[in-house]
Amino acid sequence: MNAKIKETLLNPIFKGNPITVLVLGICSSLAVTVTLKGALVMTLSVIVVTGISSLILSLLRNTIPSRVRIIVQLVVVAMMVILVDQVLKSFEATYAIDKQLSVYIGLIITNCIVMGRIEAFALGNKPWPSFLDGVANGAGYGLILLVVAFFRELLGSGTLFGVDILCRFGYVTNNLVILPPFALILLGCIVWIQRSVQKDLQEK
Repeated sequence: MNAKIKETLLNPIFKGNPITVLVLGICSSLAVTVTLKGALVMTLSVIVVTGISSLILSLLRNTIPSRVRIIVQLVVVAMMVILVDQVLKSFEATYAIDKQLSVYIGLIITNCIVMGRIEAFALGNKPWPSFLDGVANGAGYGLILLVVAFFRELLGSGTLFGVDILCRFGYVTNNLVILPPFALILLGCIVWIQRSVQKDLQEK
């Protein structure tokens, strides 16, 4: 694998994670991580929107007048979000999760990760690397969502993907865990662990 492509794929997942390093997308990471199902659907939605939006805008980058650049970006991202939302509503298996996520699917339009990668990467690079960058940043975002959701659902409800794991052994569910403050605590722990491992992220 080309070293540049490898860095494009791996950097947003580990060293340059959009949530733990760049501190983007925090609100949704607190709101949609009560269950693993919700976090997984949100992850896949952001990967699709970020990847395809970056691809489209990279293809159009030389034809977009600078004075309407942001408007064009918003139109493309909004189109992708609407398509994803409609696909989720079209299947019985995902309809209930779409209702559970409520406005947060629609708010992908305003997610700093999506617009940030378009501005920082897609508008200055070729389509294929831009697509990979979008997918990788969506995956990095999703990885943190899934880790937080794993602990919140397991400790808060005693289940994983709705399947009873702990309650059968007499575990008493903890409502505090499913509240947003606990998600923030978990997120803080992940940031602390990552910065302990990656010495270059530590402030001097």
